[in-house]
Amino acid sequence: MPPQPQIMVDLQFEQYMPNPDLKAIARLISQDPGLSGALLKIVNSPYFGLANRIGSIQRAVNLLGSRSVINMVNALSIRGEMSDETIVTLNRFWDTAQDVAMTSLTLAKRIGYESVDEAYTLGLFHNCGIPLMLKRFPDYMSVLEESYASANAERRIVDTENRLLNTNHAVVGYYTAKSWNLPLHLCQAIANHHNVLAIFAEENDNDAQLKNLLAILKMAEHICRSYQVLGNQSEDHEWQAIEALILDYVGLSGYDFESLRESIRDLGAA
Repeated sequence: MPPQPQIMVDLQFEQYMPNPDLKAIARLISQDPGLSGALLKIVNSPYFGLANRIGSIQRAVNLLGSRSVINMVNALSIRGEMSDETIVTLNRFWDTAQDVAMTSLTLAKRIGYESVDEAYTLGLFHNCGIPLMLKRFPDYMSVLEESYASANAERRIVDTENRLLNTNHAVVGYYTAKSWNLPLHLCQAIANHHNVLAIFAEENDNDAQLKNLLAILKMAEHICRSYQVLGNQSEDHEWQAIEALILDYVGLSGYDFESLRESIRDLGAA
């Protein structure tokens, strides 16, 4: 996945400092899905032999150290050359990825979800299949807009993609996340982030972790207006179909959610 050009500039500036700041490096990397994915792939590889896979960018940077991280960034900058047209198109993806990640983090804290780092990671990576779909299908953004426009209780966003392209960004995102060695439950959340009705219809206690992550993500997407940024729609048709299920699961009334949404927007998280 191509890294965001401005992030690359900021990271390269940081590497020339006498004592590169690991926290600053982690903060910059955490704003870009491609860089974050590459970093987590390395640190979760068999080479490090970690007992459990990690999804925290800060922990990954601390484990690798500034020199290894900077070398990885330099390598990606060589591979990440893009045309101006592609950069402009992908700005829609980058903008919403960072906004949804920050909003997911804020929501996780507000509702008392313990794994706030994972909520952030899912928010950043949930649409990581979009740049790859765009690379494979030049007209993909128009297909995605049609997918958002036709979403309802009977038709998922990915159903339109499947019909027109024989695949979808959630599937591509799942395999991308697996290639990055993300924890399996995060990969499954990416695969199912447009399959909420089916997931929440199942009364299975084993799905609690998945449901918690998806509930936070879908609220964050709605708050960040992904339906406008990515789907170019004036209404969030997907949210209209899943709102009652999500709010009932997290124990929020419609009024509570509206108040929460406004307070998050006031904080500048969305």
